[in-house]
Amino acid sequence: MSETALPKDEAQPALDAPVETPVTAPRRGNGLAILALLLGAAGVAAGGWGIWQVRALQASSQQQLGQVQTLDEQSQGLKQSQQQLAARLAQLPGADELEERRRLVAQLQGDQQRLSQRLETVLGASRKDWRLAEAEHLLRLASLRLSALQDINSAQALVQGADEILREQSDPGSYAAREQLAKSLAALRSVEQPDRTGLYLQLAALRDQVVQLAATSPEYQLQDAPPGRPTTDDESRWSQWWEQISRYFRIDFNPDDNIRPLLAGQGLNQVRLALSLALEQAQWAALNGEPAVYTRSLGEARSVLQDNFNQNNPQSQAMLARLAELEPKAVSVVTPDLAASLSAVQAYLERRHLSADEAKASAGTPATQE
Repeated sequence: MSETALPKDEAQPALDAPVETPVTAPRRGNGLAILALLLGAAGVAAGGWGIWQVRALQASSQQQLGQVQTLDEQSQGLKQSQQQLAARLAQLPGADELEERRRLVAQLQGDQQRLSQRLETVLGASRKDWRLAEAEHLLRLASLRLSALQDINSAQALVQGADEILREQSDPGSYAAREQLAKSLAALRSVEQPDRTGLYLQLAALRDQVVQLAATSPEYQLQDAPPGRPTTDDESRWSQWWEQISRYFRIDFNPDDNIRPLLAGQGLNQVRLALSLALEQAQWAALNGEPAVYTRSLGEARSVLQDNFNQNNPQSQAMLARLAELEPKAVSVVTPDLAASLSAVQAYLERRHLSADEAKASAGTPATQE
């Protein structure tokens, strides 16, 4: 039975062979559908690309249209500028007129250059005149300070400044004036400037010490008994009594001829005030250059100090010594006269002005002849 079944199984495919044809037919239909889809997609892509190209062509055409409009506007502007340039060129003068104007401009520049040179010459001369006038003013100021304040240092600086101004001129005609200025400078350098401010301050310091002066007398110092000598009760009592009473009076076996009473209270204040006023007067004399008043005031202060204060007092001795040092100090000097220097500078200025006037007159004569 199995053998009979096998032939049936083998013969079955042969019987079923015609049934395979409908299976292959659907496969060919799917390929055609896919091909149709691909062709459709390609057509859509081609249509989109065509639409994009059309839009791109439209955009480029619009852009070109805008550029054409811009170029048109620019061409219109160029035409207007050409018209304006043509109008300006029509207004410009001709070649002959331009040449004439160029010649006039060159002549004007030459005249302006000559005028600037003349102006510089005039201003240079004016500056020199101003400097020389300044030198004269410095000499006048130096003479005034010498006569009014006896200020040697300031006068020397002013005369030196005037000499520097004359040196800047480099003019041989200023030799005589500079020679006189050199003599005045030598005379000023030979005079010593008094220290009036220093004297005033030193006298002020002495015035401050007047209040500290006291008219005190030296106390009597009792000598001690010899150490080896025995003292009794009577002697000790006598010594104590003598020590107490010696405080109220003293016995001087060698007195001076002038016996001065000791000052106290109101009398001492009056003496101090007199001494302070004498020193203040000396201060005024030192500032104003009054040697007679200065010497007299210091002499009065010394007399008050010697007559009313104890000479053995260290403060009195120091003040007397200080007054003796300040009394010979110079508060006034004989100042040199600057009139000769001032006259020499003025004569130089007059000669300079005369020479300048002569030069102007000689320069103006040929112009009048032409």
